Amino acid sequence: MATSSTATASLHHILLPASRRRRLLVPRATHSHSDSTIVDRRRFIAHTAAAAAVVLPRWTPAARADDAPALSEWERVYLPIDPGVVLLDIAFVPDDPSHGFLLGTRQTILETKDGGNTWFPRSIPSAEDEDFNYRFNSVSFKGKEGWIIGKPAILLHTSDAGESWERIPLSAQLPGNMVYIKATGEQSAEMVTDEGAIYVTSNRGYNWKAAVQETVSATLNRTVSSGISGASYYTGTFNTVNRSPDGRYVAVSSRGNFYLTWEPGQPFWQPHNRAVARRIQNMGWRADGGLWLLVRGGGLFLSKGTGITEDFEEVQVQSRGFGILDVGYRSQEEAWAAGGSGVLLKTTNGGKSWVRDKAADNIAANLYSVKFLDDSKGFVLGNDGVLLRYLG
Repeated sequence: MATSSTATASLHHILLPASRRRRLLVPRATHSHSDSTIVDRRRFIAHTAAAAAVVLPRWTPAARADDAPALSEWERVYLPIDPGVVLLDIAFVPDDPSHGFLLGTRQTILETKDGGNTWFPRSIPSAEDEDFNYRFNSVSFKGKEGWIIGKPAILLHTSDAGESWERIPLSAQLPGNMVYIKATGEQSAEMVTDEGAIYVTSNRGYNWKAAVQETVSATLNRTVSSGISGASYYTGTFNTVNRSPDGRYVAVSSRGNFYLTWEPGQPFWQPHNRAVARRIQNMGWRADGGLWLLVRGGGLFLSKGTGITEDFEEVQVQSRGFGILDVGYRSQEEAWAAGGSGVLLKTTNGGKSWVRDKAADNIAANLYSVKFLDDSKGFVLGNDGVLLRYLG
């Protein structure tokens, strides 16, 4: 268990000096004609009639237009990766919206130069080590500056839109595994670990400062008697963590029995009892500033009002009994939810009602993440290398 002093320590003790960083320029990753049978007129007519008797039954009510599958707003993009790869995050360069990066397990880094229509493997030598099989968790860009993090601990930085990357070595003293990074401004970023440590940098990663005074384990040790159900069973890591555009976080405990929130300026994470009977699968932020909450078994709840709250109400969804794993908002009114066995749902009224899109019904994969980069560019990421692109 990490101590309060561990999380409070500035990351300049955790990150190695700039003099030991390596900068690597990476090259950019292309009927033979046979004798006819002569028949007389009578045999020709008889033969034609018999053929028509075979063809005509095909024009039956079974082919009615209303039985045809509905046109989908998504298409699958096939990727040059092993089928067992789980896709985890995607981001595009704001200065060049056609240029993006896609991350996943098994050291997967893919790059696109055409807005996500086609992808090719990207080689970053400093991120390739025969002793490790990196899981790249998160990627973020601000202008031409970008960041990638992964597990085992690896931090990559670019200042030229990904043409070259430098690796910033990390010490084993870092509390927890890095699960999320956000580029927040020029030479600035925010990084989160699965033990609740939040660090910020304003000088391109040369040193970092702790934004919270203690890890979540330390917080719960102090507040376990404050009425948070299940806190005594906390194993010390998050199950999921999501950030709002204004810098607020919501995270789900590893067992899904309670959740935690943090806002800029707060010294500690704030634990909350779950308001639903089933364990929480995932939580995140709606476009209007409220919260959505997914429970195991396929339930979807929306918070009443906006901001941080413990007051939720359930919304009926057609999940076919499969779990819903993520929700992504295209606008305040339109959002998409994705889940197990190709479940894909859409709302056009802010989440009050949902309809199923059959785009992924025949895809034998779980859909883990819905990402809308703007109102015209969206992706759904899944396991077995499944990527869906929004068509609109």
